[in-house]
Amino acid sequence: MDYFVQYLCAFVVGGLICVIAQVLIDKTKMTSARILVLFVVCGVFLTAVGLYDYLVEFADYGARIPLTGFGYSLCKGVFNSIDEYGFRGIFTGGLPDVATGVVMAVVFGLIASIVSKPKSKK
Repeated sequence: MDYFVQYLCAFVVGGLICVIAQVLIDKTKMTSARILVLFVVCGVFLTAVGLYDYLVEFADYGARIPLTGFGYSLCKGVFNSIDEYGFRGIFTGGLPDVATGVVMAVVFGLIASIVSKPKSKK
């Protein structure tokens, strides 16, 4: 596939996921934390039923980078670990595949908290 088409597919799919999140923020009374959890759970559910693989095949990182992609990675890690370790893989499988993302979120969150001056909302 041409690079331009790959980038366009990633941009459109990632953008649509973000548009859905923005609509949920603007049109519902859901908190941002609930929307984040909803997206991760949707990623896990769509992966478990086999639909998210098609989206990743089509848009690659446009589908892997948003929070639904985090759920996708968790679910894929569990599936791979179940194949390797059996029942025990249910409890250990998701962590190795998402560990880098979790560590980076903690590190960048720490850096942001050191650099910025927090203000309370009014």
